[in-house]
Amino acid sequence: MSEEWRSMDRALAARVAEAKEAARQVLLHNAHGPYRQLPRTAAWGYPEPYTRDLMLAALGILTTGDEKLLCALRRTFEALAENQTEHGHIPSLAHDRHELGASDTTPLFLLALSCYREVTGEHDFLEQAARKAILWMEYQSPGDQVIVGQLPTSDWRDEQWVLGFGLYVNSIVYAYLRRYGYEDRAARLRQMASHFIINAEARSRHAREGLVVPHRPYYALWSYKIYSGNRFDLLGNSLAVLSGLASPKRAKAMLRWVENECQAMRKRYELAVNCPPNLFPYIRPTDFDWRPRYERFNRPGEYHNGGVWPFACGLYVVAALAAGFPKLAGQQLASLTELVRPARNHAVAFGFNEWIKAQDGTPRGQDWQTWSAAMYLYAAECVERGEVLFFEAMLPRPARVEARAAG
Repeated sequence: MSEEWRSMDRALAARVAEAKEAARQVLLHNAHGPYRQLPRTAAWGYPEPYTRDLMLAALGILTTGDEKLLCALRRTFEALAENQTEHGHIPSLAHDRHELGASDTTPLFLLALSCYREVTGEHDFLEQAARKAILWMEYQSPGDQVIVGQLPTSDWRDEQWVLGFGLYVNSIVYAYLRRYGYEDRAARLRQMASHFIINAEARSRHAREGLVVPHRPYYALWSYKIYSGNRFDLLGNSLAVLSGLASPKRAKAMLRWVENECQAMRKRYELAVNCPPNLFPYIRPTDFDWRPRYERFNRPGEYHNGGVWPFACGLYVVAALAAGFPKLAGQQLASLTELVRPARNHAVAFGFNEWIKAQDGTPRGQDWQTWSAAMYLYAAECVERGEVLFFEAMLPRPARVEARAAG
């Protein structure tokens, strides 16, 4: 148990314990759905077994030790392997081999599978599927390098353009390369990501695009040749910190920057909660990266354009711990505990809603979302134990020592 957790006031500890039990009940409720008895993505709104949601949720599910939940997760892995394409691509729906095209499902499958093997001790579980998936990912690099590319709206942001080398997907790739022992390839990816983004004015014949934003401590949302998206991606940067893609110095500076920027947004009434939005600054109609469709689905502070997503905030909690800020991790866990309470359509004690509107804190997505509940459990377990579960060995030594010092 971490020192930070031991010093936490009893009232807060009780609220966290209550929320953890509520999250477990959500996961048990969602463990069986109408599609081949595979888990639901949300209790009422999404009965389908969406791959990316369930693979990210695996991090939280694996901390529970609950046999029912572990069996449901195993069924999901087996269905994904069964429906994997001939070339190794993992489908977007676990039960449907024809639902294809996502850039994040295959790397998430590899990452979650490695964590499942660690917990169960089944180190060869679905080995053939893993090998095919790794080979598929090797062919996803436009430059035939380690860093992979993607098409717009092909990752979890189905209403936002992320083009070329996306931070989120490449952070997952870096993490699974480390977990499967491909250290040389992981080092090459880290080196490529550490290059600065480039523009037409600064480009030379020998310039290599990367993901570092000049004069900022975070990585760009995406980059490709002379184009880039320089906004802050909470999920991608949190994964970069957890996996050790970000150096300890960059990780610390990034967390401080996020907290300062969120405080400024609250003063400008752009943020009504204590947890960070998934993207900021928000994309506005006058910005170059605004798309007409955003007016209907992706307005500033909503959905993928700055909505507050509890599952991403859960990973941010753990990123704070990984960066050596256990007190901030505890504070953010307390804020997340309040964020997961409101429900949109159902009379439940904890809504574990899909996403929250940034400017007023109201839930706007589906209640009892699987990854919202699972990532809460993951965040709470990491803070309680003072460990960056599943990523601890990947952290650079200084960050690892500081994270463990919290325990």
